[in-house]
Amino acid sequence: MKQPTFIDLFCGIGGLRIPFEELGAKCIFSSDYDKHSQITYKENFGEKPEGDIRAIPNKKIPAHNILLAGFPCQPFSISGVSKKISLNRPHGFMDKAQGTLFFEIARVLKAKKPDCFVLENVKNLKSHDKGNTYRVIKSTLESLGYHIVFDDIIDAARFVPQHRERIFIVGFKKPVKFGPLNPKGEPQRIRDILDSKVADKYTLTDHLWEYLQNYAKKHKAKGNGFGFGLADLEGVSRTLSARYHKDGSEILIPQKGKNPRRLTPRECSRLMGFPKSYKIVVSDTQAYRQFGNAVAVPVVRIVAKEVIKCLNESGGK
Repeated sequence: MKQPTFIDLFCGIGGLRIPFEELGAKCIFSSDYDKHSQITYKENFGEKPEGDIRAIPNKKIPAHNILLAGFPCQPFSISGVSKKISLNRPHGFMDKAQGTLFFEIARVLKAKKPDCFVLENVKNLKSHDKGNTYRVIKSTLESLGYHIVFDDIIDAARFVPQHRERIFIVGFKKPVKFGPLNPKGEPQRIRDILDSKVADKYTLTDHLWEYLQNYAKKHKAKGNGFGFGLADLEGVSRTLSARYHKDGSEILIPQKGKNPRRLTPRECSRLMGFPKSYKIVVSDTQAYRQFGNAVAVPVVRIVAKEVIKCLNESGGK
């Protein structure tokens, strides 16, 4: 088929886009409501994403072959659900601000009928609300005429030194033989993504380090697993989250004779598998949020290769 085209919804900083462009597909529309993500995206891809998808009518979205969407995951994530339950706030599809954004994807699929789609979310999406949330998502996609050819969880730890489990949902209009994917890679070490010299500002203050240690002791005494994560430099880290900017507690790098330190934004970029040339043009706080919300690029790459192969074999539109 001719050059495939795709749209990049809830595009963030373009982690889904990079592998599809590497494979020759062309992005013809992008959308994200976050102004800081728009800045990073424009700097790296030369275009500013459109804003909130809820405010964009179908006629403004061009016809395309592939729909990509890493739709907001907070309503379905384990930490997001726990926090909202503790605050007596709705979660999942009851979360009007974010949970219903899936139906914006359904709206676009219904209107534009692309050949296929790739959706990404947290692994808890499948188990949320005893599986009811995912059943609604899957039945909605199938009712639009799509065959779900892949809906599994992949851990990025095979490709980057980070334990990061995410679900990928792939659907095609035509029946295709998708996969099996082969998510194998070399053993990963956090040591390999670290800078040799790091500014002192990334080292935890005595006050913060003492607080994190006391916090961990308190929860350990209660039988809880909450606490900081001191990284094993020969292994993989915990999952980088959007809250990393607050205290860096989930991934702390040990230092000889000093308090541990946070990762730098550039190290976070490497931890997520972004290319060396990727530009970081926002504050550290925003960069941490952006990479914590991003997808692991090497994982998308193995999914994208299979999508493009199936699209070429099926002939597309």
